[in-house]
Amino acid sequence: MNSDNFIKGRGAQQNTPNRFFENHHETRDDFLEFCRLEGEEADKHKTQYIPIFPKTIVNKVTSPDVGMMYSMNPYQGCEHGCIYCYARNTHEFWGYGPGLDFERKILVKKAAPDLLEAKLKSKRWEAKTIVLSGNTDCYQPVEKKFGITRACLEVFQKFRHPVGIITKNSLILRDLDILKELAKDRLVGVNVSVTSLSEETRRILEPRTASIKKRLETIQILSENNIPVNAMLAPIIPGINSHEIMSLAKAVSDNGARSFAFTVVRLNGAIGGIFTDWIKKALPDRADKVLHQIGECHGGSLNDSRFGIRSGEGKIATQIHDLVRLARHTYFKDKSFPDLNHDLHEHYKSGQMRLF
Repeated sequence: MNSDNFIKGRGAQQNTPNRFFENHHETRDDFLEFCRLEGEEADKHKTQYIPIFPKTIVNKVTSPDVGMMYSMNPYQGCEHGCIYCYARNTHEFWGYGPGLDFERKILVKKAAPDLLEAKLKSKRWEAKTIVLSGNTDCYQPVEKKFGITRACLEVFQKFRHPVGIITKNSLILRDLDILKELAKDRLVGVNVSVTSLSEETRRILEPRTASIKKRLETIQILSENNIPVNAMLAPIIPGINSHEIMSLAKAVSDNGARSFAFTVVRLNGAIGGIFTDWIKKALPDRADKVLHQIGECHGGSLNDSRFGIRSGEGKIATQIHDLVRLARHTYFKDKSFPDLNHDLHEHYKSGQMRLF
């Protein structure tokens, strides 16, 4: 890694302009030189928390191969800074960039619990699992400050409604009390992302996430409390973590995960450029090889958005899929992730048990 021009603690190494804007600003070399001579920082890379006021919070997922029907996101943008994150592109629709803006400008939906309650009380709503979060991590660092995710879980518990959770942060254990209550009625399933067993890899890929040790402990504690966990071994990046598939599957299984899912990395939209810039700075000796192997999985492109083929094709992708099948057979042969309970909510639409 070239530490001279690498922004520590962040994933993206550039503030990519918003493609929908005609104009953008850039930091010129003469300004950077002025700051250096004056002993000043050109950019302190501080995180901003910006309140926004959406009218709805539950989103219907239309992609047929995503694995969820509805999702909700208490926050937009994510301070975790995972360099490969597909959600970066969505920050452009809010008027920001998908690079550093995505990690430093966190949009906060304080009304999310009230909006969720209104949705669950609607006469037209029939219970279907809603996933926290389909886009950005609901337990990213900002959750410590605002507690919106916890408040939403209390709403799900009040209305006995099934909820899925996707996270790579051990902060979820703060809410173990609510999760245990939901689990008693089969109303919760948790997806914990574990991308590598190497801390060095984790730090450069996902700079502000929980350590690998903490994530495995999180899987273990949730599982010990009868809260079902599916491990997300995603994304698999050829040349970075593709050699870890078997060891990752064993580690999450040993700690109690009931199943695992995976994806082959695809760098859609602006992420291709952001990832390319990052890897040439973070892993310059491997950059060309990794980019070439990613391209081999997607017909020569860094991205393939075709439904059913987005998990990759070609020799390298086939090798990854074969390893996944072997890992499932070896470590998850007698395990399964349970279906959530959709039968209770109708009796709790008013927030309390309806007797008649």
